[in-house]
Amino acid sequence: MSPVADAKVLRAAMKERVFAPAYYFHGPNDYLKDEEVRRMVDAAADPSTRDFNVEFVRGSDVDAETLGSTISTPPMMAERRVVVVREVSALKKDARAMLDTYLKRPAPDLLLLLVAPAGAKADQRLIGPTTAIEFDTLSGARIPKWITYYVEHDLKSSITEGAVTLLQEAAGTDLSQLKIELDKLVSYTGGDTINEAAVSAVVGVRPGETMGDFLDAVARRDPTEALRMLPIVLEQPKSSAVTTVMALTAQTLVIGWAQAARERGSNGARLSGELFSLLKESGSVYTGRSWGEFVSTCARASDSWSSRAIDDALEALLDTDTALKATRLSSDEQLVSNLVLRLCGATGRRRAA
Repeated sequence: MSPVADAKVLRAAMKERVFAPAYYFHGPNDYLKDEEVRRMVDAAADPSTRDFNVEFVRGSDVDAETLGSTISTPPMMAERRVVVVREVSALKKDARAMLDTYLKRPAPDLLLLLVAPAGAKADQRLIGPTTAIEFDTLSGARIPKWITYYVEHDLKSSITEGAVTLLQEAAGTDLSQLKIELDKLVSYTGGDTINEAAVSAVVGVRPGETMGDFLDAVARRDPTEALRMLPIVLEQPKSSAVTTVMALTAQTLVIGWAQAARERGSNGARLSGELFSLLKESGSVYTGRSWGEFVSTCARASDSWSSRAIDDALEALLDTDTALKATRLSSDEQLVSNLVLRLCGATGRRRAA
């Protein structure tokens, strides 16, 4: 059985134009799978004969006869054909049997891309005879690398480190939203380097007024600065009262974890390393900014938060989350403003037993 490959395998294949007979894309990140399918098709198919030699089918719609005909058709005036089977996990029994038989002796002039939807369990019978690649949800630590890669390789432009940070804090970790903003940015700059000024002009966010800056103010318990930024932050792309409470909850929990770790003797680089490990174990937790900035803030703030303050803050966060989901007279901004005051003042009332 072949091991699951790394996405770097795709980069090498596209660069050298030497492809494995079949690839199996699976995992929770449908956006990245779709992007890689597009890149693979562009790299493998001759543009002049693409209409004849590229075909997309869906596992839920195709029967064994149609699938067999599709993958057995020879290329027309080209080196290879490309067939993409989406929802491969939904193939009916006879179509799946036909696919399994084909994979035992794949055609040398066909590139077969098998794509499973998010939520589908990895199919071990496909991992064996294909080059299998898992597309996981990108963590906050990997988003900046994705932004830089997309700008340089897809948009043929460049972006400053500050612009990357500012954009991520404004648009979050939604790759489709980031792509939309980056496409607008490269059009705005005319292909020149994307800098912080460009991000401010296009996305509507300025340095010092991002979600990360707001979270920093709460972490250092500065209600005046946090309340000044709150309405600005709530108007930014992908921001809402709900996502703000999510980010504040993640920050509070990690500050509490760091505070307890300090009591156990952790500090400095060791503490930062432990916080990065905690984020990796937690999966796709919403931090509101890059992991590096998040970890730095939580480690630094853990000196000024007590375990009692953390408990009170978590109680306030729960109260606000409940209020946001209920019918209410207060606006979202009012509810989050009251939350900020409780977090920064550490005067949250104790819940009745």
